[in-house]
This record gives sequence, C-alpha cells and structure tokens, in this order.
Amino acid sequence: MERFSTLHQLLAAGADAAIALAAPGAPSLTYRGLRAVVDRCGRRLNDAGIGRGDRVAIVLPNGPEMAAAFVAIATHAASAPLNPAYRADEFDFYLTDLNAKALVVERGSTFPAVEIARRHGIAVIELLPQGEGAGAFDLAAPAAGAAARGGVAEAGDVALILHTSGTTSRPKIVPLTQANICASACNVRDTLALVAADRGLNIMPLFHIHGLIAGLLAPLAAGGSVFCTPGFNALKFFAWMQEARPTWYTAVPTMHQAVLARAAHNREVIAASPLRFIRSSSSSIPPQVIREIEEVFGAPLIESYGMTEAAHQMASNPLPPRKRIPGSVGVAAGPEVAIMDEQGNLLPPGATGEIVIRGPNVTAGYENNPKANAEAFAHGWFRTGDQGVMDAVGYLTITGRLKEIINRGGEKVSPREVDEVLMDHPAVQQVVTFAIPHEKLGEEVGAAVVLREGQSATEKELREFAARRLADFKVPRKILFLDEIPKGATGKLQRIGLAAKLGLV
Repeated sequence: MERFSTLHQLLAAGADAAIALAAPGAPSLTYRGLRAVVDRCGRRLNDAGIGRGDRVAIVLPNGPEMAAAFVAIATHAASAPLNPAYRADEFDFYLTDLNAKALVVERGSTFPAVEIARRHGIAVIELLPQGEGAGAFDLAAPAAGAAARGGVAEAGDVALILHTSGTTSRPKIVPLTQANICASACNVRDTLALVAADRGLNIMPLFHIHGLIAGLLAPLAAGGSVFCTPGFNALKFFAWMQEARPTWYTAVPTMHQAVLARAAHNREVIAASPLRFIRSSSSSIPPQVIREIEEVFGAPLIESYGMTEAAHQMASNPLPPRKRIPGSVGVAAGPEVAIMDEQGNLLPPGATGEIVIRGPNVTAGYENNPKANAEAFAHGWFRTGDQGVMDAVGYLTITGRLKEIINRGGEKVSPREVDEVLMDHPAVQQVVTFAIPHEKLGEEVGAAVVLREGQSATEKELREFAARRLADFKVPRKILFLDEIPKGATGKLQRIGLAAKLGLV
C-alpha cells in the first residue's frame, strides 16, 4: 500500500463516502466530512496566529472529538495531547515544559489546565462539537493575526510532542515529525494487513502513543474506520463490540485480561462479531493469557513491541499463516532492530544485550537534553533501555527493562521470567514481579498477585510452586495478594516504585 510522509497525505487515503470515525450512539463521520473538519481547524488555527511548529496542547476526554482534534491539529501544527486526569501541578509542569502556544479544551471545560494556561498567557481555544457526525467540531479561537507559517505541515515538521513516562527521572520531551508518525502508522497498517473494510474498536487513551498510532492513524492510513469509545471500560466493552461490529482491536495486557474475565457471559456477542485478529502492545502479555484469549475469541493475538521514541511500533509477531511465537514480540516491523552490548558492539543471534533500533519512525532525539541524547544514541542506533535476545531467524524476546532487572546481591533476576512461572498456577489471574529494597542484598524479589475469582492460594503454596521451576534466588521472598494491581494512566503495570506504593519500603 501507499506510504505517506504527512498527515495531509494520509487522510487522503479514505474514499469520500467511506466511514472514518464512529462512536457509541452517534452518526458516523465520513472521510469527506473528516477532511472538511481538518481543513476548517487549520483555518481557525492560522487565523489565531498558530501554524506549523507552534505547540498546541490538547486536553479532551477520550472519544471521537479527541480523535478528530488530534488529527486536525497535528496536520497543521505540533500537537501535544495531555492526560485529562492530571492534577493542577502536573498541568503546570507540562504546559510550561512544552512551551505551549495554545490549549484546546471543550467549551465549558473545568479541567485545571484552563486556569493554568491563562495564568501563563497561553491562548485557550474552545472546541465546539458539531452535528455533522462523530468527532466533527469547530474551534472558537481568539483572533491574533496570520500565522508565521500557515498551511499544512511538511514531512520534517514536528506533528506530535509527548513526554516519556519519567518513572525514574524528570520526563523527557520526545518530538515526532510528520514523517515519523506516518511511517509508524503505515508500519502498523502493513503488519496487520489493514484494508478499507476493517474497523478498529479503539479503547486506548488518545494521549498515549499506542492509541494515537495503532488505534487511530493506522486504520486511517488504510482508509478504514475507527470506533472511538470514551476510554476503556470492561463493563461496556461487549456492548460497544455489538454496536461497532469491529474486525479488530488493540490494547495493553491488563485490558485484555479484564475483557477476558467477562468474556464467558458474552459468547453470543463474540460469535456475532468475529474478529480477524486481536493486537496487544505496550507491555508483555503472558503466554497463558494469549492462549486463553485465542480460545475465547477464535482469533489470533498479535503481540507487538513499541515505545514513544519509535512513534510506537518496533517489532511484531506476524499474522497467520506466518509463525507467531508466544512470549516473543516477533520480528522487526518497521525499523531495523538489533542487540548491542554495553560497549556499543552489535551482538550475534542468541546473545543477550540491549535492544537498539534505527529507522524513519524513530525520533531524531530528545528536546534540549544533550545528556539524555548522548546516553540514548550509539553509532546511529537508539538504545531502547530494554534487554532482549534475537534468534537466528529474527524473532525478538524481551527479557526485561534494564532498569527493572532485579539485582539480588549481584545475581540478576528478570521479573518477566518470575511472572510467567507464577501465571502457570491455576489460581493466579495476574501477577507483577518487582524489586524490594534490601539492606544487605541491595534488592530482593517480591510479587503482587491477583487470584482468579473463587480460587484460593497461600503465599507458602505459591513460593513452593515457583521454587519447583526457578533457582532459589529468583523465588519471591514476599508475595502480596491484591484485589487489583496499581496501574499507570495508560493501563500498564509499573514495576518501578511498586514496593513503595505497596508500603514495603
């Protein structure tokens, strides 16, 4: 299929009368309608003195307006979607760190971002939903003279600005160009063989790279449609599925597990809306869960590997009939992928080291952060911070985040390995292994476990179960039973800092 280097080109992929955006209980928006909304948005921004390269923060709830606003703003300026759940001090940090020129919110919005933007002299632009179809909107922006650089953005212009999660340090700014995000959207489209007849059910947040690229732009790059939900809700998932009749959906593992827990009561919906495939990304999904999802939905689960700095996708398991390896993240799916040692040497198949990437979807570097760039790039390759191993035919297995590897008195423990062993216990539904600070050893192995409904297990029983398959130093010394494991804003389980969050420090 055709490759694109700008969003303006990408949005031309859909036939005029084909549906681009849909939403629960709303009339659909065609590609003709979406392109009209995008053009109108561009004119409103340009009239407000905002053009290519100018930064526009977006604080909108998940849904079709957020989808359309992101696409429209990113076509003409540098979009910066922010999590609507941020507190006032977080909005203060991100709006000033971004050097935002404007903030887009819905009319009547009570988000603390509005007051903070006004305090900093950042223009507040109001979004007004229109009745032209799902996501259609207009902007009410204060007139400020023509933009210095008006019109649609070019390939080298920044389209999207996101921050890294900042789990262990100050969040870093990741600028992604039009060419970066379009390359990644096309990579996802091609990996999944998306076509105009496909409809994605988007349950991912649209302030996150996974939702923006795989959930939204990849299907649009195929001329297909996106059913935009208000965000993940396991209780509503099957009702949305019944209404949308999607051919696929993408999510993080915790979402898949929540859907799975309710699947038994929704077999008729699953049978009436057969999926072509299901996609999982953003963190590792246990092979046990893959097996269960595939049995329940009768569709292959495609595990992919992505990160913000790569505009999302780096590797992916292929669609059948090509080989999928549960537990691996598949083969390079866009950028080049290799394994590197600490000295910057590329390693042969079978050797464990840091996963590195390079390609047209990869950011050119963090903004205003020479120290981070010096650490992140080596010989033209971007260091992902993930440890992994690649086999002789190119299938990549992630053994853990380098920062998450538990160092127990000099012995290294991969949390993922412990997760997968404990997941084999019939009473265990979910597990996350993490480091607990230890006076003498430096770190000790801990695990948080959610049991299946109606099942029981003791800490002693799970430790003994793990000890049959793991070396003694890898067996968790502490296992906590929880009703729910704390998650980040995008639904990912977070190992770093979990011990403190659970009161173990």
